[in-house]
Amino acid sequence: MTESTISKRQILSPLQTGQKIRRIAFEIYEHNFEETSIIIAGIAGEGYAFAKRLVAELADISPLNVQLIELRFDKHIHFQSPIIFDNEVQVENQVIIIADDVLNTGRTLAFALEPFLKVSMKKVQVAVVVDRSHHKFPIHADYVGYALSTTLTEHVEVVLSRPEEEGVYLK
Repeated sequence: MTESTISKRQILSPLQTGQKIRRIAFEIYEHNFEETSIIIAGIAGEGYAFAKRLVAELADISPLNVQLIELRFDKHIHFQSPIIFDNEVQVENQVIIIADDVLNTGRTLAFALEPFLKVSMKKVQVAVVVDRSHHKFPIHADYVGYALSTTLTEHVEVVLSRPEEEGVYLK
């Protein structure tokens, strides 16, 4: 056993993780079936990997025109740097779904909302693979793959960008 295997426990296998993502895609389509297009905005890192998987699943199950954008910002700086995303995507009067891997305190998702609050939108929704329910900000997820009760000292890791390690882990 390697040190990384000993220090973390797999909560969801690659198959289970894929099933959760597909279920979220179906839920997104069910709640937005009247739309012709939506935007999935993935937070850089595993959130963006999750967003890419959602886009692929939605393309497989629905006629929706789904645009993908990546939100890049430093999650650890108290005074946020500007959030950067592809300016060629028209976000006004669209349904925006912000995708991230883990919802813990809600801080990252609160910061991710900033560029969308400056334009008129139809609605903003949040999709996460895991909701830890330690919310400190008034953020909730509309679409949750797995709700997991953890202690504050535990760490949840979602791996989607490395196929050989894909899954959800508790450290």
